[in-house]
Amino acid sequence: MDQQDIIDVARRLAEALNPGDLDSTLGQITAAAVEVLPDVHYASITIRDADDRLETAAPTDPMLLKLDEAQYLFREGPCYEAAADKVHVTSPDLASDPRFPRYAPVAVEAGILAQAGIRLFEVNGTSGALNLYSEQVGSFGDLAVLGQLFAHQAGVALDYAREIENVREALNNRGVIGQAVGIVMERFRLDDARAFGFLVRLSQEANTKVRVLAEELVARAREDYDSADAG
Repeated sequence: MDQQDIIDVARRLAEALNPGDLDSTLGQITAAAVEVLPDVHYASITIRDADDRLETAAPTDPMLLKLDEAQYLFREGPCYEAAADKVHVTSPDLASDPRFPRYAPVAVEAGILAQAGIRLFEVNGTSGALNLYSEQVGSFGDLAVLGQLFAHQAGVALDYAREIENVREALNNRGVIGQAVGIVMERFRLDDARAFGFLVRLSQEANTKVRVLAEELVARAREDYDSADAG
């Protein structure tokens, strides 16, 4: 692949990735991988949580759920390794790859003859990897430059999507916490600063997030209101 090919891929990636909320961005990433990267017939994303739990997001075909699950079960395969401890894993010929003795037969039986995993992100103990699947032997033998390019572009889109999620969560939390503060102010005749401090102390004593405590308080107040109104 020459420089002009790489420039063309970069342009197509920029056109394909229009970050929005997190779920839609993940879907755009896997769809773009199939559209833009050579020899990619299917794609998915593996997310590894801080507690080592693995799950699949945005598969371009339902069959990938079984393939990814097999890799999680056997704890082997390109997508497992890319999510767990490696940045870039390729297997141009799964049938003859000695690294994956249990997983490779499952993939080959499903028609997947080559596979690659590319680490996309790692933040707060959570990591994510892009899984690329091909029906052609020999695919992904020269994925280094394109893999880095794709990971960079996808990382930018994911960062933007996470910012959107954080802002939305903050706004939602502010709303419910504000309602809870108002309830505490009314019931205990406190000003807003002391009411918020009261919620914080309760959350610490109960080892519960302030948002969760606020949601419970608001829900209980609504139940009390509904009961009084019905009576």
